[in-house]
Amino acid sequence: MLVSGKDVMKHAHENGYAVGAFNVNNMEAIQAIIEAAEELQSPVIIQASQGGLKYAGVKYIAAMVKVAAEAASVPVVLHLDHGTEFLSQVQCLQAGWTSLMIDASHYDFQENIAKTKEIVEMAHQVGVGVEAELGKIGGVEDDIAVDEKDATYTEVEEAYEFVCATGVDYLAIAVGTAHGPYKGDPKIDFTRIAQIKARLNIPLVLHGSSGVPKESIEKAIAAGINKINIDTDLRQAYHRAVKKFITENPDEYDPRKINTPGKEAMKEVVKDKMRMFNSVNQAWR
Repeated sequence: MLVSGKDVMKHAHENGYAVGAFNVNNMEAIQAIIEAAEELQSPVIIQASQGGLKYAGVKYIAAMVKVAAEAASVPVVLHLDHGTEFLSQVQCLQAGWTSLMIDASHYDFQENIAKTKEIVEMAHQVGVGVEAELGKIGGVEDDIAVDEKDATYTEVEEAYEFVCATGVDYLAIAVGTAHGPYKGDPKIDFTRIAQIKARLNIPLVLHGSSGVPKESIEKAIAAGINKINIDTDLRQAYHRAVKKFITENPDEYDPRKINTPGKEAMKEVVKDKMRMFNSVNQAWR
């Protein structure tokens, strides 16, 4: 069932777990995520970045996720990840998205507030939840790049002022993670997460979570994280599985046979993450 991000995030916030938010670009990824969620009875967030929308199309992704969600017994959210363009927000709302992220973190504080508030007011009219970002998360995701030296942590009082001014439903915070593959273990500021959680008392989001050790993920959830974004781990699992299949079957040209190992590899990653996030058996009907 397709539900609002506000409902899923509220449940995670009140019950102390995190919902996995998995990026998709094609049918196989959507199928892998839904199958994993069904088997583990976990709520799930399927998200697409602006790069994903350009690749597959807003309506294509919406249609595929809606078909999958309608057949699923678990709550499914369709979320726009790192939406920087106003047009993308409008197109997603028109296509039936149930959660949006407005990423205006590259603007100054007041401009970030103004742009976020604009999207919140529009989305709330149709019951759609909104995520924003405060601070700058390092790394590269599609066409968004933040150099490590330019990454900045989220300040507690700024976060409180930001949420009060915008009415945003869930907040992505910069606490030491980064987009893309890590060269070493990230140094996450768990104390900062707990302080922001205590001050805001709303669902918090952790970006750049692929490759973060299990112990760090568990500590982040205990400190107050309720949505965890996973993209790179899925891409790498797909790549390894498909590469292995093609190496072992060099004459195979049927895309169905080539994509199936990739899909199954992504499914296992999703299931591992759901167990790690404590979202297993948290689905409601």
